[in-house]
Order: sequence, then C-alpha cells, then structure tokens
Amino acid sequence: MTASPFPAKVAGAGQDTALNRAYVFTIALIAALGGLMFGYDWVVIGGAELFYEKYFHLTSAAQIGWAMSSALIGALAGAMFAGTLSDKFGRKPLLLVSGLLFVATSLGTGSSPSFAFFIANRLLGGVAIGIASNLSPLYIAEIAPANLRGRLVSVNQLTIAIGVMLAQIVNWLIARPTPPGMSADQIPLDSWNVQTAWRWMFGVTALPAAIFFIAMFFVPESPRWLVKKGRPEKSLNVLDKIGGLAYAQRLVAEIETTLVNEIDRVDLRKLLAPRMLKILFLGVVITMLQQWCGINVIFQYGSRIFADAGYAVSGILFSIVITGVVAVLMTFVAIATVDRWGRRILMLGGELGLTLIYLATGWAYHQRLKGPVPVVLVVAAIACYCCTLAPITWVILSEIFPNRIRGGAMSVSVVSLWLGNFLLSQAFPVMYEKLGLANCFWVYAAICLAGFAFLCFNLPETKGKTLEQIERELVD
Repeated sequence: MTASPFPAKVAGAGQDTALNRAYVFTIALIAALGGLMFGYDWVVIGGAELFYEKYFHLTSAAQIGWAMSSALIGALAGAMFAGTLSDKFGRKPLLLVSGLLFVATSLGTGSSPSFAFFIANRLLGGVAIGIASNLSPLYIAEIAPANLRGRLVSVNQLTIAIGVMLAQIVNWLIARPTPPGMSADQIPLDSWNVQTAWRWMFGVTALPAAIFFIAMFFVPESPRWLVKKGRPEKSLNVLDKIGGLAYAQRLVAEIETTLVNEIDRVDLRKLLAPRMLKILFLGVVITMLQQWCGINVIFQYGSRIFADAGYAVSGILFSIVITGVVAVLMTFVAIATVDRWGRRILMLGGELGLTLIYLATGWAYHQRLKGPVPVVLVVAAIACYCCTLAPITWVILSEIFPNRIRGGAMSVSVVSLWLGNFLLSQAFPVMYEKLGLANCFWVYAAICLAGFAFLCFNLPETKGKTLEQIERELVD
C-alpha cells in the first residue's frame, strides 16, 4: 500500500488504519469531472441563447423552450438507463461513454447547419449529462470512507458549479461587446455573435470533455459493484489502497452481508418492495424539490431575468458570470459543513432561506426595481442554494439507497430530477408570459416552504455512517 502523506484514523475500522486521502481524493476528483461536464454543458446554452435564437429565427415560446429543454429529454433517457446498465456493466464503463458523448456532441452542436441538427446534438449531449449526473456522485459515494463521504460527494457539486462558472466566463469572453444600451432584439443578424460566437461557446466544451474521458481510464471500478458482481478480491485491492488491509477486509465483509443471495443479480422489481418504496419516494421528492425550488430558471433564463432588472446585453452576460462565481464560492461552504453539521440542517436551512429570499425578490420585481437590488437578491438565492440544496441533495441520494438496488433507485431519482428540470424549463416561458416575473418567484417561494415542511418530517440524518449502516437503519 502506498503511504499516505495525510494519515488519518478510519472510523469503525477496529484498529488504527492509515487512510490514503491523496489517493481517494484523486479518484473522487476525476469522477467529479463528470459533474464539471454536466454543469458546463447544461449552462453553456444560457449565454448562447441570445445569439442562436436569432440565427435560427426562433420566435415562439414553444421553439425557445424546446431549444433550451431538449437536452433535458436526453438527460432523462441517459439517467433512465444509466443505473441499470451500470449495475450490469460497471460504473466506470458508463462514465467513459458519457465522456465520449460530451466530446462528440460539443463539436456537433457548435457546427450545426440547421435547427434540427442542433436539437439532435443537444439531445445526445443530454444523454451524457444524464449518465454523468447519475453515476458521478454514486461512484464517489461507493469509493469514499464514511467520515469523508459528504465532502467527497460535495466535490462533485463543486465541479458542477465550476463547470457552470467556466461556461459563463467562456461565453462572456467569446461574445463581442455590444454598444451600450443595445437590446437582444437589436443585435444584427450578420454580427460575429449571431454567426459565430455561439458556435464557439458550444464547441470549446470538447476540451474539458476530452480531459474527463481520458482521466476516467485511470480510476478503479467501484468496490461495492465489484462485490455485487462476485469479485471480492478485486474490491479488496481497491479498498486496500484507500484504507489498508484491515479496513478493506472489514468493509468487504460488511458489504457482503447486505448482498446475501444478490451476487450478480439486477432485479428492478425489488424497487417496488414496501420497504424500498418509502426510501425511493424520499429520493424522488428530494430531487423534485431541488429542481422546483426555481434556481435553475436563473441559470437557464438569466438573460431574461437580468434584462427585467434593466441591464443591456453586456451587463446581462457579466451578471451571469457573477452568479457562477458565487455558486463556486458557496459550494466550498457546503464542503466545509456537510460532515460537521449534517445533511438535515443544511437542507432545511436551504428551503427556508430560499422561501424568504424569493418573497423579497418577487417584491423587487413587482415594484419594478431596476439596477443592483433585484440582482443582489437573485445572487443571494444562488448563494443559499449552492451551499445547501445543490450539493446536499446529491450527497443524500448517494447514501440512502441499499447496495442491492442502488443503481436502479438512483436512476429513478435522477430521472425524476431531470423530469422536474424539463417541466421547469418548459413551464417558465409560459409562466413568465402569463404571470410575470414577480409571481413566478412567489410560486417558487411557496414550493420551497412546502419542501421545508416535508423534509422536517421525513429526512433522516446520515452523516458519519457507512452506507451499510444507513441501509440497516432505513430498510431493515
């Protein structure tokens, strides 16, 4: 075993055991590059929206909504099959597939000669997003020691936030400045931004995608998946590198006790067992709450939200960059607190905090305030979300499902997440048109308040426990 430069005690190992933090953090960071691609590919469209809509002559709310949400349909498909296929073939091969799809569709979207070709590539890119969003946090959770799992899974959210920020910065740098006060409707059709800039915004995504694809060849397979497939000796080798032989032997034995008569079997009917349905329902509701809290509207339709605050094109793109920077900084808060304060208090604080911020934001837009006030409130909402609901949802999803159904249950939950995202993206243009922006924020405030009430009565605390301990408490 390679000696760790950061020795630590592994809780529950039965004896002093050196934890190779450098090794486990490296594995987690590589897997979390899937989160970076998820964030980058998902948000890059927000900065390009002003320009490709004009290039493809998109005018109706249905067309605009389809261009924005088509990737979410692909994400639904990717998430739907990722869990089952990863239970059968492994976590690593599916993550490699997602990396390859990210590369191909980034180049395809950027070179689109028609709107139909654009949509086809966004759909396939969405498949990659669905796979990565499902398997990156799941893989990290299955690799991570119990006392580091919250932080390591939150690293996946950090890379998502970094991907979002990078997309926003790249969009801002690629787009050429427009004259002061120029609105989106006034941008000339033959301008660099409309003819070329949006293509580069999508095309440069291929670079981080290629890095993710290549790096995934150097990580091991999930030790819990290896035990499930009847290969405990390979699992032992992986866990030995993470925490030493005693740690590996204890954990393999603990994993095997949760998989009696389950070796090499993938039976999705077990998801419908009464004890499993309760946990699955919790996972589905948490993911829907994360989406319908409304933050993704800010990321996807930021140009409209900041335009209503009185900003022209250049100001809009710069304001969007600010939201990305704040998202990254606040994710560090989550990483620092998730294993100290626990999952429950952060989720409850996030729902209540967003409720209050949205009430104030709705009031600001209702009063037709311009300038920094509505922008500060929107940024505050993103800050609250990114240190609570954004990362902690993924931590909880990666923890609460039993070993024998984790892939399938994760798929159902992530499908629910992307279904919620799709419905949100499709609904917002209509809500914006019919209700106005102020009422949209008040609707999201009501949803967050309902989420706070639900979590108060249904969300358990999981910090500091092994996945097998959590399984015994929630299911057995």
